[in-house]
Amino acid sequence: MIDFLTQYGLFLAKTLTLVLALVLIVAGIAAIASRRRQLQHEGHIEVRSLNEKYEDMLHAMEDAVLDELIIKQKIKAERKKEKAELKERKKAAKLGELDEDEGKKVFVLDFDGDIAASDVDKLREEITAILCIARPEDEVVLRLESAGGMVHAYGLASSQLERLRRKNIPLTICVDKVAASGGYMMACIANKLLAAPFAVVGSIGVVAQLPNFHRLLKKNEIDYEILTAGEYKRTLTMFGENTEKGREKFVEELEETHTLFKDFVVEYRPELDMAVVATGEIWYGRQAVKQKLVDDLMTSDEYLVEQAQEADVYEVRYEEKKGLQDRIGEMAVNSSDSLMMRWWQRLNNRHFFTR
Repeated sequence: MIDFLTQYGLFLAKTLTLVLALVLIVAGIAAIASRRRQLQHEGHIEVRSLNEKYEDMLHAMEDAVLDELIIKQKIKAERKKEKAELKERKKAAKLGELDEDEGKKVFVLDFDGDIAASDVDKLREEITAILCIARPEDEVVLRLESAGGMVHAYGLASSQLERLRRKNIPLTICVDKVAASGGYMMACIANKLLAAPFAVVGSIGVVAQLPNFHRLLKKNEIDYEILTAGEYKRTLTMFGENTEKGREKFVEELEETHTLFKDFVVEYRPELDMAVVATGEIWYGRQAVKQKLVDDLMTSDEYLVEQAQEADVYEVRYEEKKGLQDRIGEMAVNSSDSLMMRWWQRLNNRHFFTR
């Protein structure tokens, strides 16, 4: 009997140990899976040298148009120069005299704005990364494209750019196509604001519009009730009967928002005549210079190529991690686009050769 109990006890202990081990393994796997799910939507910063990009373009053009002997001569001279510079750096490093300050750095960002200013999620990460290393002698260049959108969304995007100004990092904003309304709210923060000759800027105004289906519902004997606590919790609605008092309050709120917008612009561009430019109108680049809405006419390409002659220029981009489902969806879209393109080319070819 004692032997039986002893053996049973050992069996029970082994079983419990095995079960506990399995529980720990399952818990560990679950923790790892949970961690991966948490990291799924995180991303990383990617940095690319635009100096190298421009050099590659130069070399490609030289290979195409220059004599082979001239190219070899240029390559030999470049290698000799690089060896001499490397030798000097090694010598300075050995003596402990290698200077960390290697000249001006220019960090290039892109913002492609929609109504909800969705790119602000990337912009905040990119600016945080830049502020870790940027100095007042460096510069940030933002290539901005936006026709505006929701006030609070573009207010947040503008606040991200203000972080650079507060750290005394020079900010240059280039507008190649459009920076209007909320887009101009962002653009006006720049220390230097450049625009292409026919880029659209301005639209310092506020607009709100919504349909009202009250008469349609009333005609079909459909009641719509909206219950609120607070006199102005709902001023205008899509389905209820709007009152003149509600309209007046709504317009008052629009005017208050417009005033805030104008005050914000004047804070960064005090030379503007707000009575002229804050009418909600837009101006093309050439007109915008005269109105002092922008500082100079220049495309972002021209400005960056100029900067690359005297500074190290880096394109900074925040890339989000994509899950398997997102990657499969993206592949499906790309395949569909490719198929449609081939179909369109074949259709055009058939049309072109049909007599």
